[in-house]
Amino acid sequence: MSLRTEYDVWHDRIFRADPQHEDASSPWYSLVREQIGSVTGLRVLEVACGRGGFVRELSRCGAHVTGCDFSFAALRIGQEKLRAAGHGGSSALVQGDAQGLPFADNSFDIVVSCETIEHVPDVRSALREMSRVARPGAKLLLTTPNYANLMGLYELYARVRHPGRKDDQPFDRRQWFPQIRKYVRDAGWTILRSDGTVHQMPIFPGHNPVELPFLEWSRMIRRLLSPIAFHYFLLSEKRGHA
Repeated sequence: MSLRTEYDVWHDRIFRADPQHEDASSPWYSLVREQIGSVTGLRVLEVACGRGGFVRELSRCGAHVTGCDFSFAALRIGQEKLRAAGHGGSSALVQGDAQGLPFADNSFDIVVSCETIEHVPDVRSALREMSRVARPGAKLLLTTPNYANLMGLYELYARVRHPGRKDDQPFDRRQWFPQIRKYVRDAGWTILRSDGTVHQMPIFPGHNPVELPFLEWSRMIRRLLSPIAFHYFLLSEKRGHA
């Protein structure tokens, strides 16, 4: 079974478990909303758009938005939801691999990539492709899990305690914020700002981690704690003249 086919199976399973779930309700999208600004009339690409929840939201906000995903199953579900929402005219869903995006150079004003690069075998190629299709001066809004925290320590314990344990998704990389920053800079982006969300403690084996939402009540404190947040956010700009 190919990696794409495995993701088709995964997306079908997740959708069947909760067909009404709104993808854009995930906590990392809150960070993107804070930083993206007005998208009216802008060309926006979401890489690994999944079932299209944030594509629909960007379309409602006036963007000319393209969602790209590896999985045909995710795009089929997303297309049905787009039609039901009546936002097909200003949005499009395209099948493609983040490591070789099917778009021309300098095509987009904004690139959004949420919880994506950890699921891509060649993360450097994916970030270079995002830079290639963005115009000079375009913004990248990226989130990805960060294991420079208690979750990372728990992962080390779990790997020793259960060496045969499998991840929920077909491919999932463990990384921490210095690696993430290096990947982004090396791909041609200048980092403007970092942030983070979800602070949690894995206290009881076999149970969900205990979340600490009070650490995020202050935006300033949240940003100071971003290196240990589980979801790490970077706002970056493509190098070159606009």
